[in-house]
Amino acid sequence: MIYLIQNKKEYDNDFRVMAQAFFCNEKMVAIEDESEAVLPHRFILCGEYNDDMLLVSIFSGVDDDNNPHLAPVSIELSDDILINHRRIHAGLYKLLSCYTGRELPWGDLTGVRPTKLATERLEMGEDEMSIKSFFMEEHFATEQKADICIETAKREQSLLKAYGFEKGYLSADGEECAPFCLYIGIPFCPTRCLYCSFAAYPLGTHANRVTPYLEALEKEIEAVSKLYSGRKLISVYFGGGTPTALSAKELDRLLDSTFKAFDLSVPDNGRVSTKNGEIEFTVEAGRPDSITPEKLEVLKRHGITRISINPQTMRDETLDVIGRRHSSTDTINAFNMARDMGFDNINMDMIVGLPGESVEDVRYTLDKLKTLNPESITVHSLAIKRAARLNEQFDDYSDMVKGSTNEMLIAVDEVARELSMKPYYLYRQKNIPGNMENVGYAKEGCECIYNILIMEEKCDILALGAGGSTKYVFPSENRIERVENVKSVDDYIGRIDEMIKRKML
Repeated sequence: MIYLIQNKKEYDNDFRVMAQAFFCNEKMVAIEDESEAVLPHRFILCGEYNDDMLLVSIFSGVDDDNNPHLAPVSIELSDDILINHRRIHAGLYKLLSCYTGRELPWGDLTGVRPTKLATERLEMGEDEMSIKSFFMEEHFATEQKADICIETAKREQSLLKAYGFEKGYLSADGEECAPFCLYIGIPFCPTRCLYCSFAAYPLGTHANRVTPYLEALEKEIEAVSKLYSGRKLISVYFGGGTPTALSAKELDRLLDSTFKAFDLSVPDNGRVSTKNGEIEFTVEAGRPDSITPEKLEVLKRHGITRISINPQTMRDETLDVIGRRHSSTDTINAFNMARDMGFDNINMDMIVGLPGESVEDVRYTLDKLKTLNPESITVHSLAIKRAARLNEQFDDYSDMVKGSTNEMLIAVDEVARELSMKPYYLYRQKNIPGNMENVGYAKEGCECIYNILIMEEKCDILALGAGGSTKYVFPSENRIERVENVKSVDDYIGRIDEMIKRKML
């Protein structure tokens, strides 16, 4: 338990996220004074605001003898709120680092998109050494984190430049029009994983919802295609859940309706195309136990070559713990099946920090992936999300969850580079034990532009299906507006007309 005492609450979130970075699984409770603290507790973090000064102190908890006496940190406040956030983060980081004897790889950076900091400076013409200094000296990040942030930002810039996003518009049939991406969610899975917080319903209990769900989804697809008629579609992403949890017939039906609504085709080159040219099309075939030759044939016939086959880990004992009803052998067989059928752009997701796994276990998974030689690897640091079963039953797994470590992520980086992959997008999530990151690595020409755009927010992303979160981007106003679909499959089916109306801005 960590107690927070503050005589003003305007910077409460800064205190919480910085303490969470050092003590990710610790509960934090706000109190009015020390008398309300109940032992045992980790410590009391106190922020006392007095005019233009903030005094931050730590009062030790269970064992005062083992904790050094720390002098309070004085932080000078200004009239600029952004400057105050920065100063408070830095002050808290120094105090907590001294208290714990630890330095965090990302320093005091707690935001979701650290690459944006590098991108902004690159766009202003700042040199790389200066940007590296900014990360390391102003934010206390390690050189490795600064380097990967700058490298990823440069890669993103290069890839986005090909789409003309620096102008904000693309040309379609000789006319200027804003581009957009399409996300279509399939909220069904063979089973629900321990760490999952998405809208994902096990087919064993929800098979009777599939047909009415597809009917509602097709209605939304048709409506959105009319709303965006004349706009250039640059990427389609089928996610979930697990799209390949659908039967081959159901998958074929859904792809046919999507292709018809958005006037997609498969020309002689065998790739998905619109009248404006080839587009990126990704289908998550994430669960190896959902992949069959019949479903791969459906994808191939529709010109889709970029798929994900996600082991998460190649350690069978861990797969059992997290509720994946497949083995590492199933993953290898599914991958080889897809290769034999001509799929030449396969991504594989893995998660580091899974319950009970060490860096040696991560290296074991990497050795297996190395022999398969996919076109991209996406590494996720385990996040303990509020709606996940792992969070609800955390006491049962707390001894097993140590979180991802920088050593694990460096091991992934080394293997990815051995496979000629480079990082092309990077982001972070709340509630990641270890305060680490997620990174997408890909071989040249195999990057997923959708993954970059969902982070960089350069164009509208229309999200269809239960749990879809649409982003409308207004570049001239530096504004993003979100429109959410309901998460429940039953609510989505019953309220589909409302979901469509929400998108009619």
